[in-house]
Amino acid sequence: MKSVNYFDVIVLGAGAAGLMCAWQLGQAGLQVLVLEKANKPGKKILMSGGGRCNFTNMYTSAENFLSENPHFCKSALSRYTPWDFIDMVNRHDIPYHEKELGQLFCDRSSKDILNMLLDECADGGVEIRLNSVILKVSVSAESTAVKTAGGTYLTDHLVVATGGLSIPKMGGSDYGYQLAQQLGLKLLPKRAGLVPFVFTDHYHALFSGLSGIALLVEVQVPENKSAPHFRHQMLFTHRGLSGPAMLQISSYWQTGQSISVDLLPDHDAVQLLKEAKQTSSQLTVVQWLSTLLNKKVAQAIAAHEFPHWYEQPIQHLNAEQMQLLCGVLHGWLLKPSGTEGYRTAEVTLGGVDTKQLSSKTMACLQYPQVYFIGEVVDVTGHLGGFNFQWAWASAHAAAAAII
Repeated sequence: MKSVNYFDVIVLGAGAAGLMCAWQLGQAGLQVLVLEKANKPGKKILMSGGGRCNFTNMYTSAENFLSENPHFCKSALSRYTPWDFIDMVNRHDIPYHEKELGQLFCDRSSKDILNMLLDECADGGVEIRLNSVILKVSVSAESTAVKTAGGTYLTDHLVVATGGLSIPKMGGSDYGYQLAQQLGLKLLPKRAGLVPFVFTDHYHALFSGLSGIALLVEVQVPENKSAPHFRHQMLFTHRGLSGPAMLQISSYWQTGQSISVDLLPDHDAVQLLKEAKQTSSQLTVVQWLSTLLNKKVAQAIAAHEFPHWYEQPIQHLNAEQMQLLCGVLHGWLLKPSGTEGYRTAEVTLGGVDTKQLSSKTMACLQYPQVYFIGEVVDVTGHLGGFNFQWAWASAHAAAAAII
């Protein structure tokens, strides 16, 4: 006879992946317990997308993810697509809109997505226990025991959906990584991803003075030839650079590397300067830049990069000066001192090595009754709803395997 503290499945974590997995298991008739250390479920869901939750991206593909094994995510993503999640959103009559580039946001609030997941869990009889601190997990061939301050629970299947280190105030922790290490699983190096850059050198004052201004740019990491270029908004902040373009490229940047910023991605600065020298040769360098960029930005960059000749008429520029000027406009080379770290990072790069997991079921090859899903795994999406889609897809893969 099963113990009163027995559950068919125990899910560690009541975030996006954990709740997604739990309701599917519960509605399949399994007894499911979700253990969450925070005092509320889905805290990161609530704060995501500026409180509107960018819950998926219609154009999701494996190319939108970083992983040591770029093929690992393909199986789960192909079996649970954005359209599958959108169908559920529609069934719950949640209004949403496409902001840009396939990014879907709630019209009202992130609460709509969290409440949808909680309602689905309730329909499946899922038990969610908050403020649950895990004291010990013991995995054996017969069963798995999870000891908490409130008691010990036995299960046949353990799903680890504890998330990563990002935004510790919202519940980010390293518990999933600790458990993986306890089980003898390899961890790949972890670092903050989708995170703003900070500068401590002479650029700090420059960027701080421009704080709040955004520009359309194209950015890349010159030292990382395999990294994509990102064309989006760059935002100046009191500490450095942020905005979608910077968040995206931060996932490909390593400490000590530079970033190259094209300030005029839609134009040819050389051609524009040649034309200006013919039609408006009396303009100074800073005046000419002000016709192409935000005036305050143009003045600040010109004074910073060309302090000795930014007030010189463009007609007097020599070949070397023209090359320097256009070089900055199309390849402004900056070296961040670092990033803002996990405090503001949207995701954690690295984590549980996918070589030790089944891409079909998300189960450990060594412990087939233990599953790792979501952010704790070495699969990290680009900005724009991709990380949520990985949470839904990986959760679905695990649930389907257990059912």
